[in-house]
Parts: sequence; C-alpha cells; structure tokens
Amino acid sequence: MSAHARIAAITNRIVERSKPTRERYLERLRAAASQGVNRSVLGCANLAHGFAICSPAEKDALAGDRVPNLGIITAYNDMLSAHQPFETYPAIIREAAAQAGGIAQVAGGVPAMCDGVTQGQPGMELSLFSRDLIAMAAGVGLSHNMFDAALFLGVCDKIVPGLMIAALSFGHLPSIFIPAGPMTSGLANDEKSRVRQLFAEGKVGRAELLEAESKSYHGPGTCTFYGTANSNQMLMEIMGFHMPGSSFINPGTPLREALTREATKRALAITALGNEFTPAGEMIDERSIVNGVVGLHATGGSTNHTMHLVAMARAGGIVLTWQDIAELSELVPLLARVYPNGLADVNHFQAAGGMGFLIKELLKQGLVHDDVRTVFGHGLQAYTVDALLGDNGAVVRQPSPEKSHDPKVLASIETPFQANGGLKMLRGNLGKAVIKISAVKAERHIIEAPAIIFHSQQELQDAFKEGKLNRDFIAVVRFQGPKANGMPELHKLTPPLGVLQDRGFRVALLTDGRMSGASGKVPAAIHVTPEAVDGGPIARIKDGDIIRLDAIRGTLEVLVDAADMAEREPVTIDLSDNEFGMGRELFAPFRHAVGPSDQGASVLFHAH
Repeated sequence: MSAHARIAAITNRIVERSKPTRERYLERLRAAASQGVNRSVLGCANLAHGFAICSPAEKDALAGDRVPNLGIITAYNDMLSAHQPFETYPAIIREAAAQAGGIAQVAGGVPAMCDGVTQGQPGMELSLFSRDLIAMAAGVGLSHNMFDAALFLGVCDKIVPGLMIAALSFGHLPSIFIPAGPMTSGLANDEKSRVRQLFAEGKVGRAELLEAESKSYHGPGTCTFYGTANSNQMLMEIMGFHMPGSSFINPGTPLREALTREATKRALAITALGNEFTPAGEMIDERSIVNGVVGLHATGGSTNHTMHLVAMARAGGIVLTWQDIAELSELVPLLARVYPNGLADVNHFQAAGGMGFLIKELLKQGLVHDDVRTVFGHGLQAYTVDALLGDNGAVVRQPSPEKSHDPKVLASIETPFQANGGLKMLRGNLGKAVIKISAVKAERHIIEAPAIIFHSQQELQDAFKEGKLNRDFIAVVRFQGPKANGMPELHKLTPPLGVLQDRGFRVALLTDGRMSGASGKVPAAIHVTPEAVDGGPIARIKDGDIIRLDAIRGTLEVLVDAADMAEREPVTIDLSDNEFGMGRELFAPFRHAVGPSDQGASVLFHAH
C-alpha cells in the first residue's frame, strides 16, 4: 500500500528541506564507497598492524581483499544488565562469520552508562553528552579502515542513538544492529511504582524499596518498561537496522543466539564483496526516519527521541524538526499499552504480537513507508513476521498474527487506544516544549495553576517532605538544560508529583530538563527551549505566575502581560556546583558547544 497522503506530504517536506545537506552527505558517502574495499588503501605496515593477531589463513584473506571483514563495535560491560549479554557475542560472531567465509574483529568499545544507576546523581549530568561521545568512540574504532561492514552491539538510552550517528557517519559501510533483548518479567511495573510512591510518602523504608527495585531489575537484559532503551529497539527494527523480529527476544535463549548468527551472515552478504551492497547511509533515507517517528508515536515511546531522532537524522544529512514530529503525532493512533502507558511490560508486548503485528497494522493504512531499504532487503512488509527457531537451529519466520493475542496490550489499527500518538509539541510565550500524554488521563491534559520555582530536583523534594506543596501548582524546574548541566533526567520528581496528584491536586511539571521514556501520569512539559541559561522566557517566570499548559491545543503560556515579561531580567544562578566531580569537568567543552534541544542537543552538529 502506498503511504497515507499526509504522511507522504510530511516526508516530501523533509526531503525538500534536507536537499542541501542530504546531497552533500551522499556525495561524500559515494566518494568513500567508490574507493572499494577499504583495506586496499592501507600500506603494508598499516595492514600488518591491523591483522597482527589473525591466523595465517585470515591474514592471507585480508591481504588479498577477497574476504569481507566485519568490524564489531560493542557497548559491552558486565555491570549493566542490558549490555552484559554482549560478552559472548564477539565469539559467536567470529564463528558465524568464519562459517560463512568471512572474518570479524572487535573494532572498538564504546561507553555505556545507565541512567537507572545515575538518576539523581552527579553522573547523570554526563548522560546526554555520552551519546555524542559514543558516536565519536565508535568512529575511532571504524577509522582503522579495515572493515567492509559494521556490527553494532548496543541497547540502552544514549548508546543506540550514538551508534546510529556513527553508522551514518560511516554511511559508506553496511551496518547491522544486533540487540540483546529484554530481561524476563519480574515485579510488575505498577507495583514497583506503588512502592516508590509509598517510599516518597515515608510509609515504607529503604529496605522495602530496595527489595521492590531488585525484584524489578533482576537479571540480564533491558529493563522491561517502555522507556528509551526499548524505544531504541523498536526504532532499529522499524527503520530496518535489525533483522526482522529480533528486537524483543530474551537474552540467553537459543533463538537469541540464532538471530545473532543470522545477522552476522547477512552483514557479510550486504558488503561490497557480496551481491546486495547496502551502505547504511543510502539505506536510511527520509522515509526511514519518518517510519521511526511513526513507530515512536504508535507505541507511546520515549520523549528522549524528540532529541535523538533529530540528531540521528542529521548524521545522514536529513533535517527533521519538532514540527514534523508533532504533525505526525496527529496522524498516528496509539496501538500499544506498555508501562508507563499501561500495566504490561515489553515481554507482554512481544507475546501479544510484537513488532511484526505493529508494523502490519501500520502498513494497512499507509502510516509507514513500505518502499524502503532495510538490512534484510527491500520493503518493510518483510518485517511483518515472527522470528522462530527452526528444527535445524536456524531462524525461520512466519507471518505475524492476524489478530493481537492481547488487545489490552497491542491494538489493531481499527480499534486503537487513542486517535493520535502520545508525543506532542507545545508552543507559546515560554518557547517550545515536548509533552508525552499517552499515560496522562484526559482530564489532566490541560493544567492552569500558579508557578512554584525550583532550581534543582532536591529543592522540590525538600519542599514536598516539608508539606509545602499540598496545593495546585506547576513546578518550574529550570537550569536543567544541556548548556546548564548536561540536561539530566528528573525522574526523582515523579514519585512526589504523583503523590500530590493522587491527593487530588492539579499539578504539572515545566522544565528545560528531561524526563525520558519513563514519563508517566503527571503532565510534564519538558525540553523547554530556549533554556534558562540562554535567558529563555523560562528564566523570567516568577513564583505565583499563572501558567497554562494545554496539551490539547498544543500551547504553553505564562499568563502575564507581554510588556511585563519583556521588562523582567532573566534570572541567573551560580552553576559552579555542576562543573566538577564525577567527570563533569571533562565535559565542559560539551556544555559550551551543545546546541538547543529542538536541534538535537548535539555538540556534533545543529539541525539548522
């Protein structure tokens, strides 16, 4: 089916806007690809260093440019559950490559920090910047120019976006992303949330809270709620970087290993030495990016991707804007209810039909482009499948189910959970912001209340504990943007604001910081741009100013006379406490160079 008319129109608008940057990008890509197999340009000493530890047969093959060599970029570490499974992947990949007549080498590692570990801690101020650092680190690994294709091993929040930026920066190479999958289901996410709120109210202690958290995060794999990590996996599949049906298979299973072996063999087939050369930068185009945005809306995905997708697209010369994302949201119905947008976790989503069913439903009404290239070949229709383990231990695929196995988790296109996506853009005299409303009750889509100003998460938490917040208000938490302190996620605000909302108060959050994919039931206008440190209107708000957040009309206004606002001097604060400790001093150049949130919050490039 051809694309829906308005989807096609938005895509065409992105194409036209991107022409100057996209054309320059493709010229560079094609010039690099025209050089042929990369090792042919290396001197003898260079090449000797590159295959010094290889076997004699491998050296002979690599010297002659007869055999494709896969470069593995890995985010493995054994502290983080999502990345621990990657420990065994290089050996599996090398063996699978050898069986298929190729070679694989670990080209380099990239950092992988966990926002779950660093929430509310100084290290969280490095998190967003780690995305661009990961892109650079992956670039260092691939810069050895030894490889015919790249395999990227990464899962979580900033890792996959950073790796995709690297994949498109080396867009003359084919690239496949190989996931590790979600951990098996533990304590139900809603029960975990309940205990967190009880702890915030002082009704349970640290021991009870730690017990609940440990039952939730209990083994190898990603966290099972639908935050940025699992949104990443959805994106890689719907954009064609994953093998079909591979995103949400649990670690340590025979099918997981079979999918890794299959991806390795496929990577060899799509090199310039194979018959289906598929350079990543040619494969990913404006249609692929739009498919990613549509998938994000249809699943109620992470707000972080309003920044990441902009930066990822820009790495391929494509200029995506918040306006594009907002307009697509109005066209795409919500088809998934996964925590925090429901009670189910990603394992339930997979059992209900997973990505295959989701893509099939979106294709029915032309809400995604079918005429795209993927690592699997041509057409997104090939992704409307379930991946299974065959009798011979290889991957086999069957059509995704005609009906959802659990309509409470995964809906059909005819009976969506709501008519549009969960992500919206807000505009007004406070600038631009993003809100995720898929988990917010309809009666809270509009909040009008006086502002209470905070300059840190801790200030709000202290006010809550002191009983000062038992009223209607909008919490303005400012100086949390990328230039101010690296734009940490503000998840520690969720429990106290949730408690206040449950007490019957009308509360909301307004911030130039982030809340990510775990944004829940409290209305939160986030990523406010311009940020406070740039003198944005958010820095002119005073305690008691009435703010109106309207997620229906898409507006964000402080109800103050325009002349009064213009006369106010933007507040400034001492940010020196954010500049040192836990590595923050190393990232001072990032804070100085970073672009605004609506342009990807990147130090590598700005969208305009």
